[in-house]
Amino acid sequence: MARIGNAVGPDAEGAGQHGRAQGGRGGGNLFVVVAPSGAGKTSLVAELLKREPNIKLSISYTTRSPREGEAHGREYHFVPREAFEKMIASGDFLEHANVYGNYYGTSRRWIENELAGDHDVLLEIDWQGARQVRALFPHMVGIFILPPSLSELKRRLEARGKDAPDVIARRLAGAREEVSHVLEFQYIIVNETFDAAVSDLQAVVRASRVARERQSVRLASLLAEFQ
Repeated sequence: MARIGNAVGPDAEGAGQHGRAQGGRGGGNLFVVVAPSGAGKTSLVAELLKREPNIKLSISYTTRSPREGEAHGREYHFVPREAFEKMIASGDFLEHANVYGNYYGTSRRWIENELAGDHDVLLEIDWQGARQVRALFPHMVGIFILPPSLSELKRRLEARGKDAPDVIARRLAGAREEVSHVLEFQYIIVNETFDAAVSDLQAVVRASRVARERQSVRLASLLAEFQ
């Protein structure tokens, strides 16, 4: 708590039917984007949201301190650790994880309410969170963002100038663990060139909106005219 410019993906998974708020066949799509730190996920998602305004980004809760330029309610909901742990105990989170000593979590109620509408929702989380979400929303669209190589990921992390060498080493170790779960996702995008990766991400979004599973519900009245 997450491309050689090519996106690949198998046929949509045939998971069990959940209600409108769970699985959301009758509402919007739930996109879950995962990537190792430094792969460019945040920048890609920000550009996607500019191109696809019908997607709402879920703002996660976290116990870490805000970084320079971050604002409460924009990048994250920043809360004290005690408050976060109370929310865990109350079942307020759809998923949560401890990442490098800080908690991150996604509001269950917000996701369920938003998916009941006719717009899409996007989560930026890690593979563990994605696994938790998939258990509750089997129709989620899982997207994994890869760097073009491990050496390029290291270069990007160093170029950011935000982390000490020991932190970068920890992030690279975490990347190996994260990437070991890449085949759990329906779509895999390699972020070698930014524009190509954004185009691939947008293509996944648009294809998911017209998939048979979703259109069979949305177009039920139209299809009935031909029966």
